[in-house]
Amino acid sequence: MLDQLFGSKTRVRLLRLFLNNHDEAYFVRELTRRIGAQINAVRNELNNLLAMGIVVESDAPVGDDERPNKRAAQRKYYRLNTESIIFPELRALFLKARVLLEKDFVGRLSRTGNISYLALTGHFVGDGSAPTDLFIVGQINRNRLKQAISKFERDVGQEINYTVMSSQEFKYRREVTDKFLFSILESRKIVVRDSVMDKLAAPAV
Repeated sequence: MLDQLFGSKTRVRLLRLFLNNHDEAYFVRELTRRIGAQINAVRNELNNLLAMGIVVESDAPVGDDERPNKRAAQRKYYRLNTESIIFPELRALFLKARVLLEKDFVGRLSRTGNISYLALTGHFVGDGSAPTDLFIVGQINRNRLKQAISKFERDVGQEINYTVMSSQEFKYRREVTDKFLFSILESRKIVVRDSVMDKLAAPAV
């Protein structure tokens, strides 16, 4: 949807990355790696965003208290201009669009195998202290799962940590009161699918 609205997939991915990390500054090659785009396309879109006042340029990363080395000092860094008059509207628009992306992501996950339990936690619910962002129990095609996660990471400009357990591993860890497992079960989360835990599943907060 946003690709059609903004007319450029690279621009959308840049904006998502900046909006999700609006305190961070990035140099061009770092941006190409983070969003999986060609360097010329990134440079062109950065120029467009600079011209619109949505992004600002600096000679050093924001918050860098140490004196930059010679190579770093020659780089240009880019960050979101939170003083831009359209910053609040952009943030609201991308938050709504992310809901649609997450629905599509869940659909892709459901096609990666036989999932007994699926929960979105961590970044999905605004909990940066959670041990993982995505928890799956079942028999999963790992390659399909990695592809689905990689696509979502590129789309939202954010790394997703995930944990997968077989039903047997989940049962064993639950029986021995595994600390890592229960830290997930007791964290804030959105339970998408649950056919194994019933009353043992911690309620979403």
